Amino acid sequence: MKSGCEPALFLGKKELALSKVSETVSELVRPYVEEEGCSLWDVEYIKEAGTFYLRVFIDKDGGVTIDDCERVSRRLDPVLDEADPIPESYVFEVGSPGAERELKRPSDFEKFLGSDVEVRLYKSTDGKKSLIGKLLSYEDGDIRLLVGNEEMKIKKQDIAQVRLHVTF
Repeated sequence: MKSGCEPALFLGKKELALSKVSETVSELVRPYVEEEGCSLWDVEYIKEAGTFYLRVFIDKDGGVTIDDCERVSRRLDPVLDEADPIPESYVFEVGSPGAERELKRPSDFEKFLGSDVEVRLYKSTDGKKSLIGKLLSYEDGDIRLLVGNEEMKIKKQDIAQVRLHVTF
């Protein structure tokens, strides 16, 4: 799966292998997720505390329910068992990307133009490593953000992560 953020230049073999699994699983499960009335938001294959996790994040208009997650999980489980794209044992989870989801692909940014986002930076700017503002534009990985009354352009290479920001 292509994302809006390029991978780091110096990924090791392990990180590249995990990324390849995510891409393979994305291609495999997308049609089944869509048959269940949802869209595939992301696939994450990671190792945490010695255990591998395969996480499939789904979305749909009006939001994802626990019943959606259960239905998609039951649908994907035999597909993954049969295709067997992962040599290691792993924990399989299906969930929602959440209200404060990470934006990765250009289509994510386009969908949420005008929304409040939190931008985490690799290096601090004006003493801050995190900025919250309205997403004004996205072009080739660079974003324009309205923070208070100030419009800022943030270069792709300075952005560590962008998430939707929800204020309660």
